[in-house]
Amino acid sequence: MSVLEIRRVGDPVLRERAHALSPDELADPEVQRLIDDMIETMRAAGGAGLAANQVGSLRRIAVVEVSHNPRYPYKPPIPLTVIVNPRIEPLDDEELLINEGCLSVPDLRGDVPRRLTVRVHHLDREGRRQTLTARGLTAGTFQHEVDHLDGVLFLDRVRDPRSFSTWAEFERHGRQAFLRRVAPYTAGAAE
Repeated sequence: MSVLEIRRVGDPVLRERAHALSPDELADPEVQRLIDDMIETMRAAGGAGLAANQVGSLRRIAVVEVSHNPRYPYKPPIPLTVIVNPRIEPLDDEELLINEGCLSVPDLRGDVPRRLTVRVHHLDREGRRQTLTARGLTAGTFQHEVDHLDGVLFLDRVRDPRSFSTWAEFERHGRQAFLRRVAPYTAGAAE
């Protein structure tokens, strides 16, 4: 496995929509190696997720995992999940304002409205159809990664630009208020 270069805001590949994979494409050893490399890259960078276009590939693949993550100690655990050709289905109209960061937008955070409860329809890395339901911060994580696959960055979803901050300033001035606001939604990962 290899740690890949993470593309940063301004790289055109981050603004392109990734293409769906056929079962044969997904089974290709090169694609399976890409998935392994994405997992390694996400873990090395301390991310909660990583989409293929963030490493320069326009395949509709993302990986998600939260396990004792020092960047996101408040996020509920999410077991390693590979989502291929994902589709998000909102399960309600309720939104949660989540302060998000991104490996492709270093040292910047901002408040993003996300659907509170979603169902994620996808294939796993073996090509089996899967469905998971996620709520709160976990739902936000999956929405963030699927946005990447659609060429959308969290920057595009921030409604109030005054919420932008560096990580250090968020820690100093915004984290406690954010944690109080999302406390009811931090329990439980994807089912």
